[in-house]
Amino acid sequence: MKLLEEKILKDGVIKSGNVLKVDSFLNHQIDVPFIAELGKEFKRQFADCPINKILTIEASGIGIACVAAMSFGVPVVFAKKTTGSNMDKDVYFTQIYSYTHSKTNDVVVSKRFLNKNDHVLIIDDFLANGCALEGLIDIVRQAGGTVEGIGVAIEKGFQGGGDKLRAMGFNLHSLAIIDKMDAASGVIHFRQEQE
Repeated sequence: MKLLEEKILKDGVIKSGNVLKVDSFLNHQIDVPFIAELGKEFKRQFADCPINKILTIEASGIGIACVAAMSFGVPVVFAKKTTGSNMDKDVYFTQIYSYTHSKTNDVVVSKRFLNKNDHVLIIDDFLANGCALEGLIDIVRQAGGTVEGIGVAIEKGFQGGGDKLRAMGFNLHSLAIIDKMDAASGVIHFRQEQE
């Protein structure tokens, strides 16, 4: 998506360790009109899928999942990384390794919000090695639901997670795929996704 690529080039900051900071518009401060356009693009990409729920993981995926849900007219369920005293005890559980934070998180979704009748679009802000998405896929499978598709704002194509999920047969669309980025020069090379 050219609009997202241009925004990354304008406002993104490459840090050492293959980190791309887009916190000025996507995952700290949210440019709502801009991500609303991303939500519309997800609707276009998955228009033929019978989606009745969107699933994401806290925290950075929630904003983009919510604007996408507005385009689809469906609710958002987000997997929680911690359980509190007000969390249901009957939950789907998985563990997800966070590339960003270098730790494994216990992740849960209440069984009240996902079931075998659900046709789920998984949405996230970033895709690197695919661990977060694999964990969300696991939760949908535990519920007996169907993963209709996976939508990602920014994929780090050079880390292989997206290619692995596509090879597994998932209907994955990333709005911007980065094949190479260099912190020293600030250069980013994008891949054009095959339609």
